[in-house]
Amino acid sequence: MKRALTILAVLLLAACGNKPRQPDWLVNADGAQDRYERAYLSGRDRVATSEFTRFRSEVASTAQPGLVARAELTRCAVQVASLDFSPCTGFEPLRRDATDSERAYADFLAGQATPEQARLLPEHYRPIANGEGGAGALKKIKDPLPSVIAAAVLLRMEKADPEVLQVATDTSSEQGWRRAVMAWLGAQAMRAEKAGAVEEAARLRRRMQLAAEER
Repeated sequence: MKRALTILAVLLLAACGNKPRQPDWLVNADGAQDRYERAYLSGRDRVATSEFTRFRSEVASTAQPGLVARAELTRCAVQVASLDFSPCTGFEPLRRDATDSERAYADFLAGQATPEQARLLPEHYRPIANGEGGAGALKKIKDPLPSVIAAAVLLRMEKADPEVLQVATDTSSEQGWRRAVMAWLGAQAMRAEKAGAVEEAARLRRRMQLAAEER
């Protein structure tokens, strides 16, 4: 779904000439989307709120429900990547005017995509929607954010093995995504505590404290 706005707009503009100038809203929205994702995943809430407002405003200027739906799905996706499984309330008012692909992605983020919807998803998510679980479902996903999103969906579907949690934690850590890495460390710590691995849980919570100190 990342950069879906750019791809869609390029297709819409293709008929206008060989090298059409990108409209201002698209340039502005693309930059705001990137800044929003980085800020949210890093726990910089004030910046994230400001950038998402700018992002949504730019796409709303087109009066295209599908574009606004994609903006809202971007917000839902980064929340899911940070293990915030709150309802995707921003998307729901747009659902009836969204495309089947957008509805499929929303259902995927909720852990409810059907095998019939799998073909409408980005290719790297299709195995998960088709029922594949565990770390094997993540191995072909090279882009960090989709990888962490996929891991979160697996966790939501109760199909995440310990290696899934480790991959998501390591990926978030490598990217410096403070909010996401703290969430995944917390998930690992909870699993360790349930298994009676007291020392491992304590080690993970010390890592969480390190990240929290710098906020």
